[in-house]
Amino acid sequence: MRGKVGLVIGLGVGYVLGTRAGRERYEQIKLQAEKVWNLPPVQEQVGKVQDAAKSALMALPTAVWNSAVKVTRATTGSSRTPGERLDAGLDAAQDAADDVAAAAEAAAADVKKRVGSVDDATDGK
Repeated sequence: MRGKVGLVIGLGVGYVLGTRAGRERYEQIKLQAEKVWNLPPVQEQVGKVQDAAKSALMALPTAVWNSAVKVTRATTGSSRTPGERLDAGLDAAQDAADDVAAAAEAAAADVKKRVGSVDDATDGK
């Protein structure tokens, strides 16, 4: 479905940019595109994609917060020398970056999975 949509968009953009029909034809194309965009089935799919993205991205602030706490705990404490605290902080920061990256990848995979199911649902219509 994404390939089909991309092809149609590409053809439309190429036509609009390459045509010499002028502003009137551009306005006609723009009006038709707005009509299609505002169709209830299209807006339903847009809503599904937005909801999927929002729910998947809600996990990121938790991962960032937990990572910040790990780094803070690793760099504080008077029982270690400043060099040991720095080393511990760097190690914790690397682990935290890996955790945030993993959370972001999981969120992206979740959105991609949900968007794929939206594509599958529209292919059957």
